Amino acid sequence: MALDNGHVTNPDPHLHGYRQRVMDAQLQEALGAAGAVVIEGPRACGKTETARQAATSEIRMDTPAGQQAFAVDPALVLAGATPRLIDEWQEMPDLWNLVRHEVDDRRAPGQFVLTGSSAPRDDARRHSGAGRFIRLRMRPMALVESGYSANTVSLSRVLLGERVSAPDPGLRVGDLAERITVGGWPGNLSLTPAQASLLNEGYLEDVCRLDVSRVDGVRRDPAGVRALLSSLARNTACPVSAEGLAADAGADRSMKVETARAYLGALDRLLLTDDLPAWSPSLRSRTRLRASPVRHLADPSLAVAALGAGPDALLADLNLMGLLFETLVIRDLRVLAGPLRGRICHYRDAAGLEADAVIELPGGDWAAFEVKLGSHPSVVDPAAAGLLRLRDRVAGRPPVALVVVTGTGYSFTRPDGVLQVAAGALGA
Repeated sequence: MALDNGHVTNPDPHLHGYRQRVMDAQLQEALGAAGAVVIEGPRACGKTETARQAATSEIRMDTPAGQQAFAVDPALVLAGATPRLIDEWQEMPDLWNLVRHEVDDRRAPGQFVLTGSSAPRDDARRHSGAGRFIRLRMRPMALVESGYSANTVSLSRVLLGERVSAPDPGLRVGDLAERITVGGWPGNLSLTPAQASLLNEGYLEDVCRLDVSRVDGVRRDPAGVRALLSSLARNTACPVSAEGLAADAGADRSMKVETARAYLGALDRLLLTDDLPAWSPSLRSRTRLRASPVRHLADPSLAVAALGAGPDALLADLNLMGLLFETLVIRDLRVLAGPLRGRICHYRDAAGLEADAVIELPGGDWAAFEVKLGSHPSVVDPAAAGLLRLRDRVAGRPPVALVVVTGTGYSFTRPDGVLQVAAGALGA
């Protein structure tokens, strides 16, 4: 980076091998509309590098220099060529209102990009930011971003109701076990699964020993946090309650429900949990809907690390791998649906009918997805039949697509109209 009048100025991003993210276009669009854009996501998911592609100058608030500048004169933090990146802004929560006032004074879009790997505690003095800030949620890399998708099936075209036809992308179950273990962390892309496992386990160790206490301002028991993370990993893609997690985490040591809720709140503020809320459509029948969220961590590799597993262990337990593959697909759907402003939920009712994901678009169009590790008709046919029953149960607007996402195989439109799409073919 070069210095321009004391401020860091970003050179051509292509010189540093930046791997494009789906969010890049979202960020540019948001900067054209709002005075400030906030990018939130778990630590190490790539927020800073993505923000740098749009920023002209930057300051990092997790460094002594940044904190000293704020202490001496907060205006120093805001001064610089725009868009101005303020990295890890939550280290100085009072920056929020300062940026808001500066946006009001400048009356121009594209002034600031704020990045944060945790959400600061609620403060009545902090303005909501409505009308000045646009929030973007960043997640670890989808397969198409990390280079492991053939990008032959566009989610946006699927959501327009188009038919699908694409060759087998070549990913096998063993490859998926490796991708689940390595995860979507940009820093892991060149690592072997064994190397990535060491880093991911160290990541969780820091979460347990430091991050949860720091974000809460309350000293937490690292062993208790670790037990809850292991419980979340065992219950990936399941609608388990806080009570259920506390009971599971306390199998070897007692854990109160209140303690589990406190740990869950801290992990949520660290953006490490990414639960799916329930979808509540209007139904033709009186079937009762289940409202519990489905548990997901921000990346399936976190669950693998919490369990001390790896590719071989996943291949030896395909039921567990199927659940972690579901988290991978949900992560990718969230990334790919971001530019479409799609809201992603799950559907479960008391009659046992379910859909692993439902994408609802701003105009009311919707599509339902089931996730299956296998691609054999014995696996896909029941999943497709369930999606067709869901289509018939929902009143009002019919779905634009019903999709079974598989771990391997070809992508095509089945005779019953349900799309079968390999995860390694999905793109934006």
